[in-house]
Amino acid sequence: MLKYFIQICLVFVVINANAQIIKNFKLEDTQSVTQEYNALKGEKLTIIDFWATWCKPCLKAIPELIKLQDEYKSKGVNLIGISCDGPRSVSKVAPLVQTLGVNYPVLLDFNNDLLRDYNISNLPTLLIVNSANKVVYFHEGFNSEDAIEIRKKLEALLNEK
Repeated sequence: MLKYFIQICLVFVVINANAQIIKNFKLEDTQSVTQEYNALKGEKLTIIDFWATWCKPCLKAIPELIKLQDEYKSKGVNLIGISCDGPRSVSKVAPLVQTLGVNYPVLLDFNNDLLRDYNISNLPTLLIVNSANKVVYFHEGFNSEDAIEIRKKLEALLNEK
């Protein structure tokens, strides 16, 4: 029993030691205006969604993210979309954002520099970042059950002291 407890503690320590810190970054938005992470982040939590126009699960997630932004904005949570479309498809981002009625800033990482900086290899990838800029939740992919899981995680994080 003690052996398992020690293993669990070690896993917890390793996970926390490897927790990423989001450093302030600057990217252009869909209107070619340079935006800064520190100016866009939420007071309590920030959801960062890495996505692309060609990614079907990403497109399924966006309506749920719009709902989350509506529901949690007043609770100190901001959402930031990071489009990882490359030079061939980046022109599709702004029209898609407008068509879907995206209600949060969408930034363009068309060179995938930010994607590489945070070792993200799959789209969509969603991060929840606390007020100290520490990634407290990491989620890859999207299906209908994920919206419920993400909402539960947001509630739990908001209720932490």
